[in-house]
Amino acid sequence: MSVTDTLKSAVQIVPVLETSRLILRGINPDDFPAHLAIGRQPAFHRYLSAEPLSAEEHWKMLLRSMGHWAMLGYGFWAIEEKATGEYIGGVGYLHLKREISPEIGDTPEIGWVLAPRVHGQGYASEAVAAVIAWGDAHFHHARTMCIIHPENEASLRLAHKFGYREYIRTTYHGDPIVMLERPGRVEEAATGDAAP
Repeated sequence: MSVTDTLKSAVQIVPVLETSRLILRGINPDDFPAHLAIGRQPAFHRYLSAEPLSAEEHWKMLLRSMGHWAMLGYGFWAIEEKATGEYIGGVGYLHLKREISPEIGDTPEIGWVLAPRVHGQGYASEAVAAVIAWGDAHFHHARTMCIIHPENEASLRLAHKFGYREYIRTTYHGDPIVMLERPGRVEEAATGDAAP
């Protein structure tokens, strides 16, 4: 069995989620060329890093995503466009042990990245809705959070659409960020707030 075959078998631990136009599935080595091509586009990386990440860093991102599933039972899904079968990005939850203030602790951090060619088509909303439904069921409606660059208006709108609310602006690795949270059911009961 080759290393690639071994990695492909690991994908089986990731549940498949479907929406009307998307398949959310485990990331596999065949996604790497598309992931790298997407990641090198300025419209993709402008809020993540000043320069495109190297091929090595992109490979580490894919491995990290699969490692989350093996160690924590959650992670990132590959987003596949049903109409074309193409890999168009990723979405899911992470636990990166970020050195950030305020600390995140064990709160799952949701994130999403999509190919610039599909921006504005509602794919991000579809993917995030499916992942949040999965997260609510598996995290028992616990608090989740996200980190977004303050100039990334599209992602901030998407986060707000799904009940994420800003709780602080700070910096991470010298860059400005907005930290947002989506209260869990316990927090909602205490405050009277309800997330969609």
